[in-house]
Amino acid sequence: MLIPALAVALVTAAVPGHFDQPADGFAPPGTTLRASNPYWANLDPEPINAALRQLHDFTKPQANGKPLYAGAVTMYVHDGKIVAHDRTGYAVLYEDQQTQLPEEERVPMRKDTIFDFASISKLFTSIAVIQQVEQGRVAIDERVATYLPEFGVNGKEDITVKQLLTHTSGLEPFIPLWQRYPDVPSRIKAVMDVAPKSTPGTTYVYSDLNLITLGELVYRVSGKRLDQAVRDGITKPLGMKDTGYNPKAKHRTAATEFQASPPRGIVRGEVHDENAWSLGGVAGHAGVFGTAKDLAVLGQTILNGGTYGGRRILSEHSVGLMLTNFNQQFPDNAHGLGFELDQRWYMGGLSGPGTAGHTGYTGTSFVIDKASRSIAILLTNRVHPSRDWGSVNPARRVAADGLANALAVKANGKQWRATASGGTLTADRPVEVFVDVDKGDKLTVQHWDGTAWQDVRTITTTERRWVAVEQKKSRFVFTKAGQYDGRGVYVHARGSVTADGWSVARR
Repeated sequence: MLIPALAVALVTAAVPGHFDQPADGFAPPGTTLRASNPYWANLDPEPINAALRQLHDFTKPQANGKPLYAGAVTMYVHDGKIVAHDRTGYAVLYEDQQTQLPEEERVPMRKDTIFDFASISKLFTSIAVIQQVEQGRVAIDERVATYLPEFGVNGKEDITVKQLLTHTSGLEPFIPLWQRYPDVPSRIKAVMDVAPKSTPGTTYVYSDLNLITLGELVYRVSGKRLDQAVRDGITKPLGMKDTGYNPKAKHRTAATEFQASPPRGIVRGEVHDENAWSLGGVAGHAGVFGTAKDLAVLGQTILNGGTYGGRRILSEHSVGLMLTNFNQQFPDNAHGLGFELDQRWYMGGLSGPGTAGHTGYTGTSFVIDKASRSIAILLTNRVHPSRDWGSVNPARRVAADGLANALAVKANGKQWRATASGGTLTADRPVEVFVDVDKGDKLTVQHWDGTAWQDVRTITTTERRWVAVEQKKSRFVFTKAGQYDGRGVYVHARGSVTADGWSVARR
């Protein structure tokens, strides 16, 4: 639901929540979710409303004549406050690969619609693994073959648990298990028997096989099937009543694809991923279903350092490891123990070294920004009725940017924001700058030498803080070369200012 415009005039004096004052450490452990709105959370409602409108518009035909998705649910959380919980479109709209259902048979999207999380399931598996580490059953630097001897063949003898969690094992992305093998035992054996495509530890390759293996590892060391381990260790203690594998409330689920091979028709209430389906709906890489609200509970648990509502599922140390980048040798693929980190292609303006999350093939997106203690969730059924209708990544960035832009970047004085690449701002008395941009973008600071402007400093990030600059006449040049947008480039200045490609910014 869009925030009523009338309320804006009533809260203009409120101090907004800040993007430029990053929090240290975890949120207070007693933080729980509660209904709120942008005003009560000191956020600007305008970017949130703009993002929600655009997310609604994605249900309409785009340039290719197809909608980006049939329906979506969006949730924004800041400091434990649910500032937006919105739904649009349909949970079920099509009867086959292109034919829409009659109006009376369509199922409108609800705020509590249950979605196939797809690869967000990998986070649940990863947490289950780390819980085994805490219980002393697993060590992250130990060889996987120590726990699954049958895995230690064909060049996989030295692959570690950490390499599976960070996708540096060298295993290929997937095998069509459902197609090549007749039953669950033979499918699991195929994963155990597979040979790496590259030397373990030398490359980053995102692989479903890593997490399928970890799901089996959890079963072997704990004696619990993965679905039971996830229920007992995560969803039950956190009260995530709508989250789990093979959902019983199929009438509340969002439909996914019309599948002809295998011949499943419109898939609803069963996992979309063919391999997970062929494994009985429970697998380490896919299979978890849930709602936006439940996913937000998990997000807040991470922000709280592993606890929620008085129930601790992970230690702060373990959460820290899940949010620590172990892939520094692969700079575009930052990864903790399970969580992806700092991926601007879907985290948008919320992206940063401490921002964690994951996406799912069905059209899901989960972003946890530790620095601002914020969560952005977008759940869509973008594969309904076809996986080939286009990428949902633009919507993912819109969702993340909506929350990022609602957080203030506010200096103690007049400020300007860069609005065009190559734009220049000349200031007699610059005070400080703020830079949060994509890779390849930069702010160049120049000083006049009597005959020409000379470059004296190039800034690519100020790490979400205002940084002082020399208070002498300067020219600032913004250069846009990256593919995505960050929170922006700002200059706080006093005295005379001449701007071209910059505009005065309120926040």
